[in-house]
Amino acid sequence: MRTTRLPLRIQQEEIVIARPRFGSRDRPRDFGPRVNDRIRVPEIRVIGAEGEMLGVLNTDEARRMARGLDLDLVEVNPKAMPPVCKIMDFGKFKYEEKKRQADARKRQTQIELKEIKLRPKTDDHDLDFKTKHVRRFLEEGNKVKLTVRFRGREITHPETAQRQIDAIVEAVADLATVETSARLEGRTMTAILAPRVKVQQVRQPES
Repeated sequence: MRTTRLPLRIQQEEIVIARPRFGSRDRPRDFGPRVNDRIRVPEIRVIGAEGEMLGVLNTDEARRMARGLDLDLVEVNPKAMPPVCKIMDFGKFKYEEKKRQADARKRQTQIELKEIKLRPKTDDHDLDFKTKHVRRFLEEGNKVKLTVRFRGREITHPETAQRQIDAIVEAVADLATVETSARLEGRTMTAILAPRVKVQQVRQPES
């Protein structure tokens, strides 16, 4: 008995997966607490607008209470059993939360590493001038790298550079701690100073 093999044809248009289209109602919601009609559990534990505990209430009843005060019902602890909700002005809450986050970002201290370059032959006047720069950088909450470069036979007297670094360290001892002591690498001596914690706390961000 002969069997006839029919050619297998797959039409590409039959397996095309359409991309979802979001209308205004279908668009994914922003992350955040559930508010008002988005709270769909039957019962919740309610905190009143003044912070008073109102106990476990029917969700519809709690929503009516919030509307009666011209406020919102906001889920503040979805993991509790039952979830905890608070009656509040949600618009005002979001505004204050954004303001707190902005203030927190302003208060974040961004520490930079500033470099002060010296030469073994730097005179006292220039050394005082550079020390003032070091103090300013530390007062701004930044770290400072002191770098002394040697040329030619200057490398035979590293103690000169050591004295310069020690003089600066002593002059800014009220503002800084020595993070990395002076050390000689090749033809360069370096040391790193860090602002004391109290200096970083006193520093105020620009408004």
